[in-house]
Amino acid sequence: MNVKTYGNKIAIFEEHSIRKVWSDTEDDWFYSVVDICGALTNQPTQDRARNYWKVLKIRLKAEGSELVTFCNQLKFRAEDGKMRETDVLNTAGILRLVQSIPSPKAEPFKVWLAQTGYERMEEIADPEKAILRGTEYYRKKGYTEEWIRKRMSGINIRKALTKEWENCGISEKKDFALLTNEITRAWSGMRVKDYKDLKGISPKSNLRDNMTDIEIVLTDVAEVTTTHISQQESPRTIKEHIRVAQRGGGVARVTREAYEKELGIEVVSSLNATDKKALEVKKKQGRTQ
Repeated sequence: MNVKTYGNKIAIFEEHSIRKVWSDTEDDWFYSVVDICGALTNQPTQDRARNYWKVLKIRLKAEGSELVTFCNQLKFRAEDGKMRETDVLNTAGILRLVQSIPSPKAEPFKVWLAQTGYERMEEIADPEKAILRGTEYYRKKGYTEEWIRKRMSGINIRKALTKEWENCGISEKKDFALLTNEITRAWSGMRVKDYKDLKGISPKSNLRDNMTDIEIVLTDVAEVTTTHISQQESPRTIKEHIRVAQRGGGVARVTREAYEKELGIEVVSSLNATDKKALEVKKKQGRTQ
């Protein structure tokens, strides 16, 4: 599918997760058909939801429905953490799909679908609404206000970096992951996977949502430095981008080492931001440690 999309997102309908992605070229959301089928028919697993959609596709084709021909495929993150091709439909297509699935949830789902589309239109007209929704999401999760402020700032820094990479010709998801890994390793001494292992979180979890505030700040320093170096030097090859990422992360490493020397504590740790005590800097013998 030749469309420019903007980030995979997860929306929640009742207790079900619905993967979706915004297309700038189509000016519309595209939703995972399997997830929709699972939500409307209460399938207990993704495999059962995939089987339901497989059977439904056969029936729709036999009936001469054009719905299947409207399906496209986009890459979504699967249960194993990998990006895999998944059948998707835009908002109009999903509404037609709902009509083909006998479910008491059909009408509530239509209302939910309209609301998700409306929220995106609001965010395009007023980007501050996206920030407010993100803030409320973290607030409901129990994060501190100071942590939320840093996290939301970091999201904007990350967007600026990915936009810079795109401007320099980076387009593959694997390259974004590779460069992120290089930045993280340069400042923290750990690969993203190892960092997640240290935190005790799954490979699919968002590392930054589990970082303490100082870890987030150092990530921001690394990424904003990488962005500025890239803007100055305009790297073109992946090797050049890797060197820039390592240099950007190196600046944050120096900051991390100075912080650790001054306070006498390790920055990179198993502490998790979901634990409020992890964000407290305790005092010992009259000095902060």
